[in-house]
Amino acid sequence: MTAEKRIPLHELREITNGFSVDSRIGQGGYGDVYKGLYKGRDVAVKLLHVDTIQGIDDQQYLNEVGNLLRVKHPNIVQLLGYSYETTSELVEHKGKQGLSKHIYRVLCFEYLQGESLDKRLPEESFAPDWSIRYMIIKGICEGLNFLHRCEPPIFHLDLKPANILLDSSMMPKVADFGLSRVISQSHTQVTKQIKGTQAYMPPEFIKDGYISRKNDVFSLGLVMIEIMTGSLGYSGHIEMDEVVQFTQKVLSNWKNRIKATSEYPLEESHQVQTCIDTAMRCMELDRNNRPTIAEVLDTLNKTETHIPKRQEQKD
Repeated sequence: MTAEKRIPLHELREITNGFSVDSRIGQGGYGDVYKGLYKGRDVAVKLLHVDTIQGIDDQQYLNEVGNLLRVKHPNIVQLLGYSYETTSELVEHKGKQGLSKHIYRVLCFEYLQGESLDKRLPEESFAPDWSIRYMIIKGICEGLNFLHRCEPPIFHLDLKPANILLDSSMMPKVADFGLSRVISQSHTQVTKQIKGTQAYMPPEFIKDGYISRKNDVFSLGLVMIEIMTGSLGYSGHIEMDEVVQFTQKVLSNWKNRIKATSEYPLEESHQVQTCIDTAMRCMELDRNNRPTIAEVLDTLNKTETHIPKRQEQKD
């Protein structure tokens, strides 16, 4: 940790009105998020659940701070600062006053107006154009690819729509690195601690605790499908004939929407098909058959050859 990133706890208390309910903008299993104004800019302040024992949640906190301080990328949420302080607070127990130590673990991030992807996907008005959905998919891939190319690599290990934030222009940013790991040597590990969201976990992790870069690839495939369907429409555990029906339904739905709105219906329909096929490859039960994030990006890039950039379309 570098000294210039540390923010005193009292400043973070002040900008969130004492971590008040009125300032709270999100709640999760590991902590709550508050909105504040710090040095003239809107920020999101994440307060991990306060406890009285040093060591509880420390590793998750150190993972998130340490890994985010290492990375800077347009598709990864920017960490602005952190605070780790122990305070002594007066409490009453069995009619007597006493001092109790409380550990505050706080993270300060850039504030993103677009909220998290899981909140936006169910909205009927969300990203009706394929180009926007594709931009979100591509941005997530760019962020993951940057993490996997770090030396040593960083594996997120909890990729899901709730951990993908959107800015005002719908650019996605991968967030919540509490379960992330820096993996060196063989780039594979085995763990007995199965943490995360089971719906997005690969089978080898659930069954045997295997950790590799292919964990994030499997999760990415599910996220891609969810972005295309608006819900977790495919679990990865249905029969092959059902897979065919599912993919045909997704493609048909998008073809109809693209035909009504796009200047490049054939090209964008091909792009949808490629995204579906790629997502299915990412969700292969055998991790050795899944592509790398770099290979996913290469496949997506090839679909863009005949489709002008969104900026060019506006011009």
